[in-house]
Amino acid sequence: MSTIAPTLHEGDASPALKEGTGRSEAGTTPAESDTSSVALGKTPISANDRIPHVRIRPHAGRGAIDFGEIARYGDLLLTLTDRDIKVRYKQTVLGVLWVVLQPLIASLIFAFVFGIVAGLSSNGRPYVLFAFAGLTAWNTFANVLSRASGSIVSNAHIVSKVYFPRLLLPFSAAASTLVDLAVSLGVMALMMAFYRVVPGWPVLLLPVWIVVLLLMALGLGMMSGALMVRYRDIGYVVPVALQLGMYASPVAWATEAVPEQYRWFVQMNPLCGLIEAFRWSLLGQSTLHLHWLGYSVVTSLVVFWLGAVVFKRLEQDFADVI
Repeated sequence: MSTIAPTLHEGDASPALKEGTGRSEAGTTPAESDTSSVALGKTPISANDRIPHVRIRPHAGRGAIDFGEIARYGDLLLTLTDRDIKVRYKQTVLGVLWVVLQPLIASLIFAFVFGIVAGLSSNGRPYVLFAFAGLTAWNTFANVLSRASGSIVSNAHIVSKVYFPRLLLPFSAAASTLVDLAVSLGVMALMMAFYRVVPGWPVLLLPVWIVVLLLMALGLGMMSGALMVRYRDIGYVVPVALQLGMYASPVAWATEAVPEQYRWFVQMNPLCGLIEAFRWSLLGQSTLHLHWLGYSVVTSLVVFWLGAVVFKRLEQDFADVI
């Protein structure tokens, strides 16, 4: 006489039976499941083997710039600088010669318009040399500002995917501009030798004016670059402002050419004192007003600090907004 065992379907088992046996619905206990995993060559995952999660948070320090972090990413800064230089002159016939041709042609035009037609004074120096010295200082400022302003938006593909100090982008833009400055100063030295102009001891202060000029341009570049992530109109404002600023600054004319009653208004432009100091160090003929030069130096430091503060405040939203 055969015995028929009752068959239990999945829905017939009571919750008490499932919980009392300690078995899963598949009919195995956790211990049996681990044993079967080992038998199949799989390593069971325990609570201690979970994949670690790294949470990236904004820097909580008080300083606007973490120079220690910038130093740790020094190799990346050099890589970005090298990339900017190569991309700028890639597939160009003349390459870095454009750095020479643009200010040289502009100097010849300024020498004709302001020196011959308008008859303005160049402080006893050839007008081409006078204008080229002013253009070298102005182009350094303008190139750093324009390239730093667009550095975040133009690198959106890496800003939204990889973590690194975002300040490396405007810093690399400023560093790549130093190559253009070095080429321009080399041409300036050749022109001075051609016109037999020998610089005096003020040329030793030239690096100081370059640093102050870079600080002002970088401060404005960090500020406009951070704002451009959210407001793309900044990309149209900066070129217009630079074009107007060149004629409002003593690039192709001397401050002494301005009438005395209006000269204070021109010197309220902080670039006025820096460009005159730049030209004074190279040619030694411009008048150096120490109080206006001090005003330019202090303004540059304040602008750089303010730009770093604005950049840090907006930096945490770059990856989401860009």
